[in-house]
Amino acid sequence: MDYLDLVIELLEEVRATQREAIRQAAGVIAEAIERDHLVYVFGPTHAGILAQELFYRAGGLVPVNPILPPGLTTDVRPVTLTSQLERLPGFGARIIGETPIEPGDVLIVHSVSGRNAAVIEAAQAARARGAYVIAVTSLEYSRAVQPRQAGSPRLFEVADLVLDNRAPIGDALVALPGLPQRVGPSSTVTGAAILNAVVAQAAELLLQRTGDCPVFLSANLDGGDEHNRRWLERYRGRLTYL
Repeated sequence: MDYLDLVIELLEEVRATQREAIRQAAGVIAEAIERDHLVYVFGPTHAGILAQELFYRAGGLVPVNPILPPGLTTDVRPVTLTSQLERLPGFGARIIGETPIEPGDVLIVHSVSGRNAAVIEAAQAARARGAYVIAVTSLEYSRAVQPRQAGSPRLFEVADLVLDNRAPIGDALVALPGLPQRVGPSSTVTGAAILNAVVAQAAELLLQRTGDCPVFLSANLDGGDEHNRRWLERYRGRLTYL
């Protein structure tokens, strides 16, 4: 089977197994936004692609703050430094310490293995601040590995809710004869699909409850700038990327 076949299979698996968790996540986020709280998203290195996917995005929710700390994004050079920093004890807690998360906010943490210090500490620190933590991770992968720090939990063990991206151990999908490692990572595809499903359901709930919903319109459509300006002004001072 080729990569697209395997990805479609995995998305079907996500649909079959994660409906209830997606529904719960959408409910939590809709309630938080209805109560004028914010949604934060964090993931180190390639996991942070989902943080970038969810903010300032056509069709996405406006009150979403990405956490893109220096040293943990893929534009770092040398990029191998990111692997060291995501394992550094204390870094994740410090990241949350510098982030204006408040009680009632939601933090989405993405990590496929869920074993490194940064994501575990970020989840723990956010919960200690009164935020609701949603983990996007692979339960199969995470259960197959030990935390980097002895005695530490893994991400799925410290979150309030887990969205399982169903990525295989090692993340990659395609086995090639004669090559010991697989190719074709899966977690960005399934993770983005899961979180956009959450966004769509949360928007539906907000519309039902309030008659309106803070969703970006594509700035490349006529009227898009005016539409978005209304919502950006509504949340100005609270969106960390403005």
